[in-house]
Amino acid sequence: MTTVRLSYFALLREQRGLAHEVRETSAASAGELYAELSTHYHFTLPADRIRVAIDGEFSPLSTPLREGCELVFIPPVAGG
Repeated sequence: MTTVRLSYFALLREQRGLAHEVRETSAASAGELYAELSTHYHFTLPADRIRVAIDGEFSPLSTPLREGCELVFIPPVAGG
């Protein structure tokens, strides 16, 4: 198990019901973690619609997770 810190923005924050959490996971990559979270929290956005930043840098969903890393899942946002 790996412990990670998570932040959610916009639609994901609304669907999760909070902005930050610490979570233990057996997921090996950011993409596997997003799939786990999507199932558990019923996220409606498919993985190919979100971006992830790990420890402050945009990263591919295939990036392996490390103990204590911080992930930010960022959905598409509309501006005006």
